[in-house]
Amino acid sequence: MSELIEMGLEIAKEQMDGALENLAKELTKIRTGKASPNMVSSIKVDYYGSPTPLSQVANIGATDGKTLTIDPWEKSMIAPVEQAIFAANLGLTPQNNGEMIIINIPPLTEERRREFVKQAKALGEDAKISVRNSRQKIMDTVKKEVKDGYPEDSGKRDEANIQKMVNDYGEKIAKLVETKEKDIMTV
Repeated sequence: MSELIEMGLEIAKEQMDGALENLAKELTKIRTGKASPNMVSSIKVDYYGSPTPLSQVANIGATDGKTLTIDPWEKSMIAPVEQAIFAANLGLTPQNNGEMIIINIPPLTEERRREFVKQAKALGEDAKISVRNSRQKIMDTVKKEVKDGYPEDSGKRDEANIQKMVNDYGEKIAKLVETKEKDIMTV
């Protein structure tokens, strides 16, 4: 394998791993009807003028499967946290008791569940597009190398290996989305 193809392959693999990790992270943000701190941890709160993730200004916990508690480290942050949750438009209603914010997670309707499944599938498709874009770049490198004198049969073998890698990532993406879909549709 030529050095250029090897470097391109490493870069493509890193990009595909990144697409998979990003998908997994984005899927944790989709509601499933169960309370999870991940649902709100990345909401940006106005912390003295700078947007800061909620997880960096408060303790977030799930007391049970239906309730989230958010305990800001500074009591003056209760109102900005509450505003940020409303602004995030997650369909959650925070309740402020003066000490902390409590969020009761409402049960999902069938229609809302289907919307979340569509959202999960769209995220999966975005990840697949990212993987295919990485494949295209490395395939172009292989073709250029073959044109510049790299053995054609080796180029074909490299292309087959690249396609196998892309197929493997496609299966991993499909499994992640399928697992999330089952999770969302479980009542």
